[in-house]
Amino acid sequence: MDNSSIISVLGVIIVLLFLFFSVFLFTVKTEKKTSNYLLAAFLVVTAIDISAFFYSNFIELPLAIEMLRIKISSFKDPLLFLYILSIIYSNFKLKKIHLIYAVPWLLGIIVLMPNFFLADNATKLDFFNSYDEKPEGKFLNIFGYLVSLAYLFSEIYYVIRYRKLLLENYTDKNAFKNYNWLKQLLVLLTIGQIITVIKNVSRGFYSSETTDVLRIVTLLFGVFFIFWLVFKALNSPKLFRGVDVNLNTSKEMKGNVGGEAKNNQQIKLLKDYMNEEKPYLNPSLTIRNLAEQLKIPMRELSVLINQDLKQHFFDFVNEYRIEKAKNILKDTSKSKQTVLEILYEVGFNSKSSFNTAFKKHTGLTPTQYRKSSVN
Repeated sequence: MDNSSIISVLGVIIVLLFLFFSVFLFTVKTEKKTSNYLLAAFLVVTAIDISAFFYSNFIELPLAIEMLRIKISSFKDPLLFLYILSIIYSNFKLKKIHLIYAVPWLLGIIVLMPNFFLADNATKLDFFNSYDEKPEGKFLNIFGYLVSLAYLFSEIYYVIRYRKLLLENYTDKNAFKNYNWLKQLLVLLTIGQIITVIKNVSRGFYSSETTDVLRIVTLLFGVFFIFWLVFKALNSPKLFRGVDVNLNTSKEMKGNVGGEAKNNQQIKLLKDYMNEEKPYLNPSLTIRNLAEQLKIPMRELSVLINQDLKQHFFDFVNEYRIEKAKNILKDTSKSKQTVLEILYEVGFNSKSSFNTAFKKHTGLTPTQYRKSSVN
């Protein structure tokens, strides 16, 4: 089988898999319908883009339709960006303002209108065959790369901000599942984009054989990506929970909310409450819960912990949990109590998160700490 045949077969496989998974996302019952629809739309647009590798073997599209098929790829970046926002924010909703993301596509059509869409068939064919050399083609190629780069930076910014919000508001490690999912998704899609750019650029510098090899690599990555998506969907059927769209990081709030005297008073109240009432024993404790218990506005408590105490809420609470765990591990009368029993007793809900937090605060694993305390 030659390279062109391999490319066609791989292209057909990927398109069918993308469309099959899109149907699943459109039909599966879930609370995250908007997220599923956006991801499905992204996969459908990507499948249309990938169909270029084989569809000409079966049908011949009019040049205007073929150009529209090519330009529909402009929707991949905004659909992915909106999908990421819908995963991050639990109350995300599509609004009319989001139609602004169609502007790059519309601009592309307007730029091509005079010398392509409104031209006669002979001019269309010449324009299409020398697209990359035409001023419009050069402009739209560079513009497309810049838009993709802008979306990538925006996605990275929002995912990093999401992590900060989680650290400042939650202590349950399960709340970080969304973040881990989005981080992995961004890494894979960035790798895919890099491979695609290398493949596109290579057409002007390398032989057709080298370009075909790069096309095969791109398509093989596509196969890996869709199987990874299916695997994730099977292992995480409810694509998790997000944060409130109005939630801000502590840096986005005004510092020193009540003045130094009030802050010191609130810090004392907070520490006394943590030591006496032990709210950290609740594995699902959030900063909202704690603020309600202390009768302090959540905004003030967030600034207090994250800015005045210079700790994320996640680390602040875990510090109390670790101190209690250390006391239990040092207590010889509780030597028969297992590490698993201890971690649940002090407010953790997984062994991995307990071991990570314990080693971060002490430099030792719980087992090592127990042994060193006995000796």
